[in-house]
Amino acid sequence: MEPLESILARLRAALPQVEVHLEPNPAVPEQASLVVARDHALAVARWLRDDPALQLDYCSNVTGVDWPEMLLKEKVKVRRVVDGVEREVEETVERRRPGHLEAVYHLYSMTRRHGPLILRQRTANRAEDTHLASLTPVWRSAEFQEREAYDLFGILFTGHPDLRRILMWDEFQDFPMRKDYVEPDDYEYEPTPHDAVLTKTQRHYPAGGAP
Repeated sequence: MEPLESILARLRAALPQVEVHLEPNPAVPEQASLVVARDHALAVARWLRDDPALQLDYCSNVTGVDWPEMLLKEKVKVRRVVDGVEREVEETVERRRPGHLEAVYHLYSMTRRHGPLILRQRTANRAEDTHLASLTPVWRSAEFQEREAYDLFGILFTGHPDLRRILMWDEFQDFPMRKDYVEPDDYEYEPTPHDAVLTKTQRHYPAGGAP
């Protein structure tokens, strides 16, 4: 497969209106990603699938990622007057990164036998605006996996043909893969509590009572 920089250049030439950028991965240099705005995700997905040189016709996996709000510290170089002389010095600055959720797609071409290309969408935040575009209309294999990301992370996929929980029961109120998820300690559904679960359930038994 051609370098991601070349793919991005051709994509922008074909769809100049879309918001998409390349995001490097410092941990794994060969696995940079394309990050696309949710309003343009369907158009970009169709182009990746239909472009003759790419033909990314298979979505192998979709996963969610939770990025809570975080205070980041980074070192920057600034010019300061030190002992009467202007010098370049290194200082630590803080910036707050807003929280958001992310859907990550790994794309391959069965026709051309290449990949993966990693495509990402990001929500506006982790609270009231967690909508992203469903890419199931482009890759049918994304259907159950987007449902899993909805179930466990709370990502709402607009345009999904059957968006409902797939692992948790319908009445479940939370999203277990969120980093701020608090596991319940009542375990009323646990018929034979043991070990750590037993310790937690005992808080709900009458004094001197037994499971």
